[in-house]
Amino acid sequence: MYRLKIVTSFAAAHNLLNYHGDCENLHGHNWKVEVTVGALNLDKAGLGIDFKILKAKTKEQLALLDHKYLNELDCFKGQSPSSENISRFLYHELSRILNNDNVTVEMITVWESDNAAASYYE
Repeated sequence: MYRLKIVTSFAAAHNLLNYHGDCENLHGHNWKVEVTVGALNLDKAGLGIDFKILKAKTKEQLALLDHKYLNELDCFKGQSPSSENISRFLYHELSRILNNDNVTVEMITVWESDNAAASYYE
């Protein structure tokens, strides 16, 4: 088994629902996103998955979030667009796109600051 990871980022605004404190107010983050996938085998080029493909598919999903007010997006209606919920959303979307007989999304980690991150995996 092989484990591959890319790191990328997006910027967006949000506010937390049912929260009492500063984060209940509109604010933004420059989120860092780590995408970790597992590959059972390598192809003829010695790759589990081409990093170009992994980066491109991740970029497509982040484009749905980048420079948006996350609370207004359908994928977060009725819930806080927290780092936890963002990581779960990205996990499910990327799993739908990338998972096959060889490659499986293992974990998505979303950093909202240098010192705070949330991960989702199943």
